[in-house]
Amino acid sequence: MKPHGSITPLVDAVAALDPRPRDRQWVSLTFCVLDAVYSIGANYDHHVVPVVRRVAAEFGVENPATDPAVATLIADPAPLGALLGRYPNSDALISVTDNRQNTSTRGGIRKADAVLRYAAILHDRGVDTVTDARAALTDERRWEQVDHALRTVPGDGVAGVRRGYLWMLVGDHATVKPDRMVLRWLARTGFPVDVAGARSLLREVSEALTDRLGRDVSPWEVDHAIWSAGRRGQR
Repeated sequence: MKPHGSITPLVDAVAALDPRPRDRQWVSLTFCVLDAVYSIGANYDHHVVPVVRRVAAEFGVENPATDPAVATLIADPAPLGALLGRYPNSDALISVTDNRQNTSTRGGIRKADAVLRYAAILHDRGVDTVTDARAALTDERRWEQVDHALRTVPGDGVAGVRRGYLWMLVGDHATVKPDRMVLRWLARTGFPVDVAGARSLLREVSEALTDRLGRDVSPWEVDHAIWSAGRRGQR
């Protein structure tokens, strides 16, 4: 990775992307799990959003995402226990999601299977709703136990990208998801790094932008701004 003093061009490039705080939040932990699992190696708009919306519709949820301030006030409409009760196996979930993607092209499992394994691990540890997941984030020992158990599900991605993304979706603004789109954007901008390097780099950028802009710019904002730019093919 380039030394700290050389990241100014990157800070300038991210600032030009106009990073903003999160403006939408899934209202259920079920939707967060679906997003985290199905987004790895898939087009977000064509595959991930339709999957979440199809499952949300099954639970009678017309608007699965809303303003974060509002989301914290809403009771989880589709707790993981309800997901597991409605879909006892991956075939049942696939029949609704209409998505048969695997977690990887070689030796992977169905993403539907990974969703149900994630759900079971979280549910069995008392993490059933978005509120439960946010509470786990504030309890380091409990969070480590849950996070360690989630590692056992195939398809975690390089350096646990999928798990990190789940906690981001729940509301951890200090975590980033340096997936392939983010890594490619960084490389095009002149900062080729691996996942671990990207995590460190994006945190440095968030600190630099916080100083520059005079407001708290979270690592999530930096990550999301870069991801959105990569999604648009923007540099």
